[in-house]
This record gives sequence, structure tokens and C-alpha cells, in this order.
Amino acid sequence: MSASVPAGLTELLKGYTLEVLRRRPADLLEFAVLYFTRLREQRSSSRRSPVTRGEAFDRSSSGDGEEEEEEEEEDDFPDDFTFKAPPPSKCNRRVSVCAEAYNPDEDEDEGDEPTVVHPKTDAQRQRLQEACRDILLFKTLEQDQFSEVLDSMFEVLVQPSECIISQGDDGDNFYVIERGVFEILIQKDGVSRCVGRYDHKGSFGELALMYNTPRAATIRAAQEGALWALDRATFHRLIVKNNAKKRKMYESFIESVPLLKSLQLSERLKIVDVVGMKTFSDGERIIRQGDSADCFYIVESGEVKIMIRSKTQAGQRSQEEVEVARCSRGQYFGELALVTNKPRAASVYAAGETRCLEARRKCWLEFSERYQPLPLQHES
Repeated sequence: MSASVPAGLTELLKGYTLEVLRRRPADLLEFAVLYFTRLREQRSSSRRSPVTRGEAFDRSSSGDGEEEEEEEEEDDFPDDFTFKAPPPSKCNRRVSVCAEAYNPDEDEDEGDEPTVVHPKTDAQRQRLQEACRDILLFKTLEQDQFSEVLDSMFEVLVQPSECIISQGDDGDNFYVIERGVFEILIQKDGVSRCVGRYDHKGSFGELALMYNTPRAATIRAAQEGALWALDRATFHRLIVKNNAKKRKMYESFIESVPLLKSLQLSERLKIVDVVGMKTFSDGERIIRQGDSADCFYIVESGEVKIMIRSKTQAGQRSQEEVEVARCSRGQYFGELALVTNKPRAASVYAAGETRCLEARRKCWLEFSERYQPLPLQHES
């Protein structure tokens, strides 16, 4: 027996569902009564059909001043009507609302977003911190922001062959892998093909959240595993907004660095997205001679001293260090070890309060072909 869907039902339920996702009420039944009551009142007063999404709550139509003011007063929620986020679940998929890319400059309601905290045991938090240690998106966060991200993440246990995200779906969560193997599947012309895999580390799902686009691929568990998830709203508030603020702050400075002037704008913006700011106190060691290299630095403010252990008559390195050069704003250091793939050739100390941009090894690939070593570091 087949039944046809009544005209207008899909739009009606879609409007209600989107308001639920937007308002996140604690009591769905109470919210439904309030929503459809307001909707009926609005339809009766405006005599318009069909009703647009959210019309019962967000009025955009114009009319007589008194009537519009009266409708707005009737549309207010009761003082005791509270909204709380529902418990997170990777199964509670969002209704597709993909449209324009998320613009953090237009979102000024940061204070209105509730802070989500998912309690964790000490062992869980330790495992989470280890899983997030090398996640590039988290590298630029301040310590308090990173702690808030950890508080907001929740654990997701997966079984073999379970799909975590599906190609074409709307983005709901960002995922960090704690353990497990996950296949990346792309469907084209009705055929699903594996194009890669994550092996016990990495993260996925950020692009659909950052650009408000459908999932570009399916991620399927190849074995039992564990993930940590961050919901869409918290991801926007803590990650996307932070990166946007940082980009504004560092763009002009990056353009003034001689090493980066020859880069295209898109390449410079990529660098802005992956660098982090670190502050060093007077005399604090930034690089130690002989250590392996995984990053280099650009001085944003202050000054650093380049120190090398002197050689004895027997040709051995002594413990006494000699200052050979200094770097100030716009100059860089620590890149020589990345070029030669050798241990650090010198130690570097802050000369006074110093702020440096820290760029990891991956960032080096963006401009290594244009690299010209500074004379002061070429001599080691």
C-alpha cells in the first residue's frame, strides 16, 4: 500500500527541523507546540502561503507599523522557555543547509553560543591530548582555547565497515583519530573507489564545516577504532573564528618578510593559516644546537641571539657559546636545518621579551624553492 506525501508537508517539517537545529530546545514537544502555534498565528495575520523557513520566529516582511510591532510582541518567547544543546551523536545528521561559505566576520554572536563541556576521565583526556598533539588546526590556538576544544570534544567508538561520514551529506562534526584504520572512498559514476586511508592518526571532516559544502568523500572504518569529535558550532566558534582573527593580524606582517615577498597571495595565506605565535622571555632558549629540526621561526617583535659552541684546539666543541649574530623583526632563523636535514647548527636565545611566528616543516614546502639562506646563518 503506497501513500502520497501531502503537498507542503516536506517544507513544513524542514522549516521546523531547521529551527530545532538553530534554537536547540531542551523540550522538543514543548518547542513544537510553540513553533506551530506561532506559525498558525503568523499565517492567519499575514495571509501568505507558503510560509518561509523560520518565519514564525524571524520576521522579514513589512507592513503597518502598529501591526508589525504587535506581531513582534506576540512572537516573543516566554521568559522561562530555555534552549539547551541536545546530546551529541554522530548519528544525528544535520538537515542539508549547504549554501554560502561560513563567514566568521559576519558572525558576531559568539557570546550567545553555549559552552559545551563533555566530562572526561584523566585517562580519556590524556588519550585525547595525545591524539590532538599533531593536528595542524590546533597548532595556532592559545592554551586556554585548546583546553576549551578538548573540553568540547566527545568520544566516538566505531565498528568495522561503519561509515563515519558519507559523501554528499552535510557536515556535522570534525573528527580526530585516536586509533583505527579509516578508508577514504570517492563515488563517481556510481562506482565507489578507495583513494586513501588514515592509519591510526590524522583528522578529517573540517572542509565541509569551514566552507559549508557537502562531504567530499565517504570515510569508512576498516577495523574497530576510536575517534574524538567536535561539533559544528564549537568548531566555528573556536577554530574558524580564531584562524580568521589570526589571518587579519598576520597578513601584513607576512607580506613584509623578505623571505616571503616572492610568494603568491594564495601561498602567503596558506602560511598564515599554519603558523603559530610563541612568546619567549629574556634569555629563554628557543633552539638548542645539536637538536633535530621540525620547524623554523620568524621574529615578529624583539630580538634573538644566535650562539655557537666554540671549538677547542683538539677540534671538539666546548660548552662555551659565542654569539655570532642577531635577528630582529622580519628576519628568520632555524630554516637551515630543514634545508640540510641535519641537526641544529646553533643555539638561539631571546634577547629581551620576544615574539616569534613558528612554522612547522610542512610550511617550508610552500616556499622552499625561493629560499635564499641568510649570510649570518650560512656560517656554522
